[in-house]
Amino acid sequence: MTKETASARRVTFAVEGSGRVSGLLRMPERAAACYVLAHGAGAGMTHPFMETIAAALAARRIATLRYQFPYMEQKSRRPDPPRIAESYVRAAVEEAAKLAPGLPLIAGGKSFGGRMTSQAQAHAPLPGVRGIAFLGFPLHPAGKPSDARGEHLTSVRVPMLFLQGTRDKLAELALLKPLCARLAKATLHIVDGADHSFHVLARSGRKDADVIDELTGAIAEWAARIT
Repeated sequence: MTKETASARRVTFAVEGSGRVSGLLRMPERAAACYVLAHGAGAGMTHPFMETIAAALAARRIATLRYQFPYMEQKSRRPDPPRIAESYVRAAVEEAAKLAPGLPLIAGGKSFGGRMTSQAQAHAPLPGVRGIAFLGFPLHPAGKPSDARGEHLTSVRVPMLFLQGTRDKLAELALLKPLCARLAKATLHIVDGADHSFHVLARSGRKDADVIDELTGAIAEWAARIT
Protein backbone atom coordinates (compact mmCIF):
# COMPACT_ATOMS: atom_id res chain seq x y z
CA MET A 1 0.00 0.00 0.00
CA THR A 2 1.49 3.37 -1.02
CA LYS A 3 0.75 7.09 -0.98
CA GLU A 4 2.73 9.92 -2.59
CA THR A 5 4.14 12.83 -0.54
CA ALA A 6 6.19 15.85 -1.61
CA SER A 7 9.56 14.23 -1.00
CA ALA A 8 8.94 10.55 -0.46
CA ARG A 9 6.37 7.86 -1.11
CA ARG A 10 4.47 6.66 1.93
CA VAL A 11 4.16 2.91 2.25
CA THR A 12 2.84 0.47 4.80
CA PHE A 13 3.73 -3.15 5.44
CA ALA A 14 3.09 -5.77 8.09
CA VAL A 15 4.60 -8.82 9.73
CA GLU A 16 2.36 -11.86 9.41
CA GLY A 17 0.33 -12.21 12.59
CA SER A 18 1.36 -8.76 13.80
CA GLY A 19 0.56 -5.11 13.10
CA ARG A 20 1.08 -2.82 10.12
CA VAL A 21 3.68 -0.04 10.20
CA SER A 22 4.49 3.00 8.07
CA GLY A 23 7.47 3.64 5.86
CA LEU A 24 8.87 6.36 3.59
CA LEU A 25 10.54 5.47 0.30
CA ARG A 26 12.78 8.11 -1.25
CA MET A 27 13.87 7.09 -4.74
CA PRO A 28 16.25 9.42 -6.62
CA GLU A 29 16.71 9.18 -10.36
CA ARG A 30 19.32 6.62 -11.45
CA ALA A 31 19.59 5.24 -7.91
CA ALA A 32 22.61 3.00 -7.39
CA ALA A 33 21.45 1.26 -4.19
CA CYS A 34 18.72 1.31 -1.55
CA TYR A 35 19.42 1.76 2.17
CA VAL A 36 16.81 0.16 4.46
CA LEU A 37 17.09 2.74 7.24
CA ALA A 38 15.77 2.10 10.76
CA HIS A 39 15.29 4.84 13.35
CA GLY A 40 16.82 5.16 16.82
CA ALA A 41 15.15 4.28 20.12
CA GLY A 42 13.85 7.74 20.98
CA ALA A 43 12.63 9.18 17.68
CA GLY A 44 10.90 7.83 14.60
CA MET A 45 11.49 7.88 10.87
CA THR A 46 10.45 11.55 10.47
CA HIS A 47 12.99 12.91 12.97
CA PRO A 48 14.96 15.78 11.37
CA PHE A 49 18.17 13.73 11.41
CA MET A 50 16.46 10.91 9.49
CA GLU A 51 14.90 13.37 7.03
CA THR A 52 18.22 15.10 6.44
CA ILE A 53 20.14 11.88 5.96
CA ALA A 54 17.57 10.57 3.47
CA ALA A 55 17.69 13.80 1.44
CA ALA A 56 21.50 13.91 1.45
CA LEU A 57 21.72 10.27 0.40
CA ALA A 58 19.25 10.89 -2.43
CA ALA A 59 21.59 13.59 -3.72
CA ARG A 60 24.25 10.86 -3.86
CA ARG A 61 21.93 8.46 -5.73
CA ILE A 62 21.20 6.28 -2.71
CA ALA A 63 17.51 5.46 -2.25
CA THR A 64 16.19 5.00 1.29
CA LEU A 65 13.33 3.11 2.85
CA ARG A 66 12.74 4.52 6.32
CA TYR A 67 10.22 2.72 8.51
CA GLN A 68 8.67 2.66 11.96
CA PHE A 69 9.03 -0.03 14.57
CA PRO A 70 5.64 -0.97 16.07
CA TYR A 71 6.19 0.85 19.37
CA MET A 72 6.93 4.10 17.54
CA GLU A 73 3.90 3.60 15.29
CA GLN A 74 1.79 3.23 18.45
CA LYS A 75 3.44 6.32 20.02
CA SER A 76 4.88 4.31 22.89
CA ARG A 77 8.17 5.27 24.52
CA ARG A 78 9.21 1.71 25.27
CA PRO A 79 11.10 0.00 22.42
CA ASP A 80 9.86 -3.33 21.16
CA PRO A 81 11.55 -6.52 22.39
CA PRO A 82 14.37 -7.58 20.05
CA ARG A 83 12.34 -10.48 18.64
CA ILE A 84 9.62 -8.09 17.48
CA ALA A 85 12.01 -5.39 16.24
CA GLU A 86 14.06 -7.91 14.28
CA SER A 87 10.95 -9.29 12.58
CA TYR A 88 10.16 -5.80 11.30
CA VAL A 89 13.72 -5.30 10.10
CA ARG A 90 13.28 -8.45 8.04
CA ALA A 91 9.87 -7.32 6.74
CA ALA A 92 11.29 -3.90 5.78
CA VAL A 93 14.09 -5.55 3.79
CA GLU A 94 11.53 -7.69 1.98
CA GLU A 95 9.43 -4.59 1.25
CA ALA A 96 12.47 -2.71 -0.08
CA ALA A 97 13.20 -5.55 -2.49
CA LYS A 98 9.65 -5.19 -3.86
CA LEU A 99 9.70 -1.39 -4.04
CA ALA A 100 13.20 -1.11 -5.52
CA PRO A 101 13.53 -4.22 -7.70
CA GLY A 102 17.00 -4.75 -9.07
CA LEU A 103 18.72 -2.29 -6.71
CA PRO A 104 21.42 -3.61 -4.39
CA LEU A 105 20.27 -3.39 -0.77
CA ILE A 106 22.15 -2.20 2.27
CA ALA A 107 20.51 -2.05 5.71
CA GLY A 108 21.08 -0.62 9.16
CA GLY A 109 20.19 2.66 10.76
CA LYS A 110 20.52 5.00 13.69
CA SER A 111 21.63 3.53 17.02
CA PHE A 112 18.92 1.05 18.19
CA GLY A 113 17.73 0.55 14.60
CA GLY A 114 21.20 -0.38 13.42
CA ARG A 115 21.71 -2.81 16.28
CA MET A 116 18.37 -4.51 15.65
CA THR A 117 19.39 -4.87 11.99
CA SER A 118 22.70 -6.54 12.79
CA GLN A 119 21.04 -8.83 15.34
CA ALA A 120 18.50 -9.88 12.72
CA GLN A 121 21.33 -10.53 10.24
CA ALA A 122 23.28 -12.50 12.84
CA HIS A 123 20.30 -14.77 13.50
CA ALA A 124 19.56 -15.39 9.80
CA PRO A 125 20.88 -13.55 6.73
CA LEU A 126 18.61 -10.76 5.47
CA PRO A 127 17.78 -11.69 1.86
CA GLY A 128 19.61 -9.56 -0.67
CA VAL A 129 21.39 -7.34 1.86
CA ARG A 130 24.98 -6.64 0.76
CA GLY A 131 26.09 -4.82 3.91
CA ILE A 132 25.06 -3.05 7.12
CA ALA A 133 25.75 0.63 7.88
CA PHE A 134 25.51 1.85 11.48
CA LEU A 135 24.83 5.52 12.20
CA GLY A 136 26.22 5.39 15.73
CA PHE A 137 26.34 1.81 16.99
CA PRO A 138 25.15 1.79 20.65
CA LEU A 139 27.88 -0.43 22.07
CA HIS A 140 26.96 0.24 25.70
CA PRO A 141 24.78 2.50 27.89
CA ALA A 142 26.27 5.89 28.71
CA GLY A 143 28.74 5.61 31.59
CA LYS A 144 28.76 1.79 31.50
CA PRO A 145 31.51 0.82 29.07
CA SER A 146 31.32 -2.75 27.76
CA ASP A 147 31.51 -4.47 24.39
CA ALA A 148 28.92 -7.16 25.23
CA ARG A 149 26.36 -5.65 22.83
CA GLY A 150 28.79 -6.28 20.00
CA GLU A 151 29.24 -10.01 20.58
CA HIS A 152 26.67 -10.94 17.93
CA LEU A 153 28.62 -9.06 15.26
CA THR A 154 31.02 -11.98 14.87
CA SER A 155 28.11 -13.89 13.32
CA VAL A 156 27.46 -11.21 10.68
CA ARG A 157 29.00 -12.32 7.37
CA VAL A 158 28.37 -9.21 5.26
CA PRO A 159 30.48 -6.02 5.26
CA MET A 160 29.72 -3.53 8.01
CA LEU A 161 30.32 0.23 8.16
CA PHE A 162 30.51 1.86 11.59
CA LEU A 163 30.06 5.64 11.59
CA GLN A 164 30.97 6.89 15.05
CA GLY A 165 31.67 10.26 16.64
CA THR A 166 34.62 10.85 18.93
CA ARG A 167 32.24 12.27 21.59
CA ASP A 168 29.77 9.37 21.41
CA LYS A 169 29.09 8.34 25.02
CA LEU A 170 27.40 5.13 23.88
CA ALA A 171 30.49 3.75 22.15
CA GLU A 172 33.89 4.39 23.66
CA LEU A 173 36.41 4.17 20.85
CA ALA A 174 38.83 2.34 23.13
CA LEU A 175 36.33 -0.55 23.01
CA LEU A 176 34.93 -0.10 19.51
CA LYS A 177 38.27 0.02 17.68
CA PRO A 178 39.48 -3.41 18.87
CA LEU A 179 36.02 -4.86 18.28
CA CYS A 180 36.06 -3.69 14.66
CA ALA A 181 39.62 -5.01 14.27
CA ARG A 182 38.36 -8.48 15.24
CA LEU A 183 35.63 -8.41 12.61
CA ALA A 184 36.70 -9.60 9.18
CA LYS A 185 34.52 -7.23 7.14
CA ALA A 186 34.22 -4.11 9.30
CA THR A 187 35.08 -0.54 8.33
CA LEU A 188 35.26 2.11 11.06
CA HIS A 189 34.76 5.74 10.01
CA ILE A 190 35.41 8.14 12.87
CA VAL A 191 33.69 11.54 12.80
CA ASP A 192 35.83 14.00 14.69
CA GLY A 193 33.98 15.98 17.36
CA ALA A 194 30.56 14.38 16.83
CA ASP A 195 28.40 13.00 19.64
CA HIS A 196 25.92 10.11 19.44
CA SER A 197 23.43 12.36 17.60
CA PHE A 198 26.23 13.55 15.29
CA HIS A 199 26.10 17.07 16.65
CA VAL A 200 29.38 19.01 16.82
CA LEU A 201 30.37 21.87 19.10
CA ALA A 202 30.37 25.37 17.64
CA ARG A 203 33.99 25.87 18.67
CA SER A 204 35.00 22.96 16.43
CA GLY A 205 34.59 25.20 13.40
CA ARG A 206 32.27 22.65 11.80
CA LYS A 207 28.50 22.60 11.42
CA ASP A 208 26.06 19.70 11.60
CA ALA A 209 25.61 20.03 7.82
CA ASP A 210 29.31 19.30 7.38
CA VAL A 211 28.86 16.12 9.41
CA ILE A 212 25.87 15.02 7.33
CA ASP A 213 27.95 15.52 4.19
CA GLU A 214 30.76 13.44 5.70
CA LEU A 215 28.38 10.66 6.79
CA THR A 216 26.58 10.36 3.48
CA GLY A 217 29.82 10.57 1.52
CA ALA A 218 31.24 7.68 3.55
CA ILE A 219 28.07 5.62 3.07
CA ALA A 220 28.00 6.23 -0.69
CA GLU A 221 31.69 5.38 -1.12
CA TRP A 222 31.37 2.20 0.96
CA ALA A 223 28.16 1.14 -0.81
CA ALA A 224 29.85 1.54 -4.19
CA ARG A 225 32.62 -0.81 -3.07
CA ILE A 226 30.37 -3.60 -1.83
CA THR A 227 27.44 -3.53 -4.28
